[in-house]
Amino acid sequence: MIELRAAGPLEQFEIVPIVPLALGGIDISLTNSALWMLIGTGAIILFFAMATRRASLIPGRLQGAAEVVYEFIADLVRDTIGSDGRKFFPYVFTLFLWILVANLFGLLPTFPTAPHELHVFTTTSHLIVTLALAMLTILIVVVYGFMKNGLKFFKLFVPSGVPAWLLPLIAVIELVSFLSRPISLSVRLFANMFAGHIILKLFAGFIISLFGAGGAFALLGIFPFLGAVAVTMLEFLVAALQAYVFAVLTCIYLSDAAHAADH
Repeated sequence: MIELRAAGPLEQFEIVPIVPLALGGIDISLTNSALWMLIGTGAIILFFAMATRRASLIPGRLQGAAEVVYEFIADLVRDTIGSDGRKFFPYVFTLFLWILVANLFGLLPTFPTAPHELHVFTTTSHLIVTLALAMLTILIVVVYGFMKNGLKFFKLFVPSGVPAWLLPLIAVIELVSFLSRPISLSVRLFANMFAGHIILKLFAGFIISLFGAGGAFALLGIFPFLGAVAVTMLEFLVAALQAYVFAVLTCIYLSDAAHAADH
């Protein structure tokens, strides 16, 4: 007999060590979060390895799907950044795919009898992960901005055509806006993934409670069940949309760095 245990809404976000490891007093254990990062990365590599294994002029299904994703991101980078975007394509392409797969894998069901540390885990539901991705993007923007424009990179904070008496205020606003980019970029992805999974868990709790009560209450359980189905479908859309938004904003920030001297 399978025993089902109700878990709290926040338990699904708990990071649990799978293989405890320590190096010089620093905890480097393999956790469920790290495991699903590796699974997602491996899935991406495996997909493109299989899609390009027998590349042909007339693509099959896998090759066709890979080419659609490739062209989609290539067009995005080219249209947003321009001729300078070619060098950033590998980064944006990898970033988009990694976030997309991490979001989608977090929606997979978990076997009821699986140990807690082996439950499906959404890595992008943790702020530290999304903040690391956002900080990496901003670091690339700053480094490339200075490499491409030198001190003219600061023109990003002083737009041309602004009256002299208004420049100090505009410069401060632009600087604060620039410094807030990694925060907004990371919180947007984290909050959407976190909130969506919380709502799903609450609907699931209502379903179990009503069905467990029996009688007329069991009939009422159909409403949270339909709600859970609707939210799940919406979460698949949000998973893809948030990966796209992260990629678009990354391209916009890179475009600012590439053309800072033109502001």
